[in-house]
Amino acid sequence: MIPPSSLAQPVMFTQTRALLPGIMLCGVIAIAATFVSEHYGGPQFLYALLMGIAFHFLADSEKCQPGIELSAKKLVRFGVALLGARIVASDVSDLGLAGVGALIGAVALTIGFGILMARLLGLPSMLGLLSGGGTGICGISATLAISSTLPATRENERYTLLTAIGIAIFSTLAMVLYPLIVKHAGLSTAEAGLFLGGSIHDVAQVVGAGLIISPEVGDAATLAKMFRVAMLMPVVVILALTFHAERKKTATAGSKTPILPMFLVVFAGLAALNSLGLLSHQVVEASSTVSRWCLVTSIAALGVKTSLEKLAELGWKPIVLMSSEAIFIAGYMLLVVYLGRVFGA
Repeated sequence: MIPPSSLAQPVMFTQTRALLPGIMLCGVIAIAATFVSEHYGGPQFLYALLMGIAFHFLADSEKCQPGIELSAKKLVRFGVALLGARIVASDVSDLGLAGVGALIGAVALTIGFGILMARLLGLPSMLGLLSGGGTGICGISATLAISSTLPATRENERYTLLTAIGIAIFSTLAMVLYPLIVKHAGLSTAEAGLFLGGSIHDVAQVVGAGLIISPEVGDAATLAKMFRVAMLMPVVVILALTFHAERKKTATAGSKTPILPMFLVVFAGLAALNSLGLLSHQVVEASSTVSRWCLVTSIAALGVKTSLEKLAELGWKPIVLMSSEAIFIAGYMLLVVYLGRVFGA
């Protein structure tokens, strides 16, 4: 009689072999996007998206499809889980009560504005939720995290990719334009940091915009931005609980759908450990690097799965939606800065 363990090894080998072509395809796209971004500038995620779309013809390939699906759905959760290592609770005290309140308001109001604006434009509320969450919290990382709590449907995948493309574009525009607003408005270092960190979508663009002005503004902007990243946890927990029943309906037969996905538990655990000072700098850096690679590979997979024709069917309204969300959060943060001047004087 053949031992069960000897049967398990060929099965695992066969499954791994089936996944490799798709995973390697998405990995190569992620490496190429990273190379172009590091050597020629520009947003890494946007390059991964566009390069992935160029390989859409492989989306239905029997060899590549399993690995592409795994990269699009599983890697994103692993990447988001590791983001928890970047959260430090002590950063909250450095912002002050007014700053914390303003940033919480920015996240909540932008998500609400996105849902409302989507309805006014006749777009699905899910698109408003994804784009509002991505704009209000931490860009593409938040979009992917929110998407993982929603029912796994083709429509939600399209909305996720569309949001990721829009956020990559508007975040890059903000990095270039918002420092000009800071100089024109004569904002102080603290005000500039709060405005940039509270209104620009992605962490990398926040750092870039701050450093355009000065290293001090860069540090202040990064602090404000990291608090917005920390808001990802409560928002995603709320959404996971809200959409739990709907996720169960779209789950594959026989699979269990936990109330809180495991990646959220890991995210919270890493955030707690880092806040207690139990994670070394090397561990935090390694977690951030692995997280970014997972997210870039996942967004490349989403690009491969997406047809430009289907995106074009959505028309001009999503552009209006995401541009209005970017204007809303920037206007809100400028209002916060000016109110701080009035009441702080």
